[in-house]
Amino acid sequence: MDEDKLHSRLEQLRKEVNYHNYLYHVLDKPVISDYEYDQLLAELRQIEEAHPEWITPDSPTQRTGAPPADKFQKVRHPAPILSLANAFSAEDVLAWGERIGKLDERVAKTGFVVEPKIDGLSVVLHYRNGVFVQAATRGDGFIGEDVTNNLRGVRALPLRLPANPDGPRPSPTLVVRGEAFITIADFEILNNRLEEAGEKTYLNPRNTAAGSLRQLDPAITAARPLKLLVYQIVAGEGSIPKTQIDTIKHLGALGFPVPESRLYPDLEKAIAACQAATALRDKFTFELDGMVIKINDLDLATNLGVVGKDPRGAIAFKFPAREVATQLLDICVNVGRTGVLTPNAVLEPVEIGGVIVTKATLHNFDFIAEKDIRIGDRVQVKRAGDVIPYVIGPVIAARTAGQKPYTPPRTCPACGQEVEHFEGEVAWYCVNATCPAQLIRNLEHFVSRGAMEITGLGIRIVEQLVNAGLVHDVADLYTLKREDMLNLEGFADKKADNLLTSIEASKSRSLARLITALGIHGVGEVIAADLARHFPDLDALANAVASPERGLTVLQTIEGVGPNIAQAIVDWFDRPANQQVIDKLRRAGVWPQAEGGSQVPGEAGPLAGLTFVVTGSLVGFSRQEISDYIQAQGGKVTDSVSAKTSFLVVGENPGSKLDKARSMGVPILDKNGLQKLVESKK
Repeated sequence: MDEDKLHSRLEQLRKEVNYHNYLYHVLDKPVISDYEYDQLLAELRQIEEAHPEWITPDSPTQRTGAPPADKFQKVRHPAPILSLANAFSAEDVLAWGERIGKLDERVAKTGFVVEPKIDGLSVVLHYRNGVFVQAATRGDGFIGEDVTNNLRGVRALPLRLPANPDGPRPSPTLVVRGEAFITIADFEILNNRLEEAGEKTYLNPRNTAAGSLRQLDPAITAARPLKLLVYQIVAGEGSIPKTQIDTIKHLGALGFPVPESRLYPDLEKAIAACQAATALRDKFTFELDGMVIKINDLDLATNLGVVGKDPRGAIAFKFPAREVATQLLDICVNVGRTGVLTPNAVLEPVEIGGVIVTKATLHNFDFIAEKDIRIGDRVQVKRAGDVIPYVIGPVIAARTAGQKPYTPPRTCPACGQEVEHFEGEVAWYCVNATCPAQLIRNLEHFVSRGAMEITGLGIRIVEQLVNAGLVHDVADLYTLKREDMLNLEGFADKKADNLLTSIEASKSRSLARLITALGIHGVGEVIAADLARHFPDLDALANAVASPERGLTVLQTIEGVGPNIAQAIVDWFDRPANQQVIDKLRRAGVWPQAEGGSQVPGEAGPLAGLTFVVTGSLVGFSRQEISDYIQAQGGKVTDSVSAKTSFLVVGENPGSKLDKARSMGVPILDKNGLQKLVESKK
């Protein structure tokens, strides 16, 4: 293809990928599959790699890629980005209407627009000739912080206007205001993931959005589930809509995600809409603390001017507060299925938003220390939507002399074993493999496809075995007898025989998979494979770490094993209960030997020098089998997408790794694409 045709193809690809981003992330109406989208993006990236001089800021490949910043630069807004005055009742809103009506008689004849007041972080977006060029936070209303590279990673943000090729032509210069936020569901998923990883969790969706947007590394922001809604034109040239309702329609036509906006003929009907929304606040997918009433006529709103820092042309109708104060009776500590200790507040029963609350989360022990929360304190508690109630902090003025600073437990409340805390992590862990609070989770992990892969042994059967007292640790699976299972509900001869056959077959799994199955903190499939390449069996590994000081030194010579993972391995093998599990596995015949280096990636293989990440379910293969195949061809498999990742291999129902790979420009393959890659390099 000649240069002119190639450049035309490049422009066409950019338009197509931008349009499909708009359909998927703004309208939620994709018309092509993920695979087809990835093929278009891969072709675009291929052309740009061959012609880097053709890369432009609005290219879909440029959503991330900027290096981490040392600090945020300051940006002066083209017009003040103001806050809103608050109204807490219908009477407050009517009083506002009466005040502005005295200033301009046209108020009585204008309509009012009602929009949700999103509890997120205000952002100001700049476009020049339809191309996104800058983004800033609100800051003090006059000067904000430059977060351009971070906003690029938000998939709903159009990099070029209009996002729909049939949309209206944008103004040569256009500055709009919106809100970056995280949905309640995404907030809970993210916090659960952070908690399981031992990282610091966020207090609420708004803090999560603000913290995600203000990361110095754009790649971290791109991996967070940020959403965007745009609702105001701050500045622009040419024909700009004269009403708020037309502004929303125009912004939507350009390709921006916009809030649901309704026009009402008078203030009384606008108030009624706000009151109705109050009863439906839990139906919204995002957190909001009220509704906004705006004069529809934008010229009139501008002419009314500003009082203090609040424009007279709009007002926030605030929902009733869902924060209350009550007494903290106790702090109880739960042990999660991954061994993480989580503190929870036991409260004097209190009603919040029509629900009686007796318990609330305290997030983690660092949060308790930072806020100096003490048993017996009067504490502020908040409940928002379906999110678990959480403690905001103590009411210091109500504290008496008797309360003492809280000391986290040093032993597990479920098994009494000493707990572990790794440097740089927030969480405290119980690393006892036989801890009753973790037993079901440990068993579930042990039998999973990436570990010992015991077919037919799902979570419900695991629960049956534990509840019947047949299994007290993972090694007990290998002592199960046919008659044991026939006494369980739902078991007949064939089902019992099939399960016993599957358990027996698992004895032939590799050493790497057995190490993975043990569930050592921080040791996934990749680290387990590295350990199996260095130690011939579990005895060799246990002997190497028998002396903690020597063990830490030896382990940290292995690529990917840092001080925290090394410490976790040493501590796991140091526990007598875990040593007993290893001994029981040996006696049961579950004692694989490293296969003489066959697990080492072939240095001369077709995939030598390439690093892969696998996500999703691959038809006909387990993820472990795909990983083994890649390693047999000379490639390396890692757990997480990073700048060093050569390809992401994707199956059905991929997780957040797919979004991160796309945002970082990592090429994406399906199973067939992987096989073609191998063939092409032979």
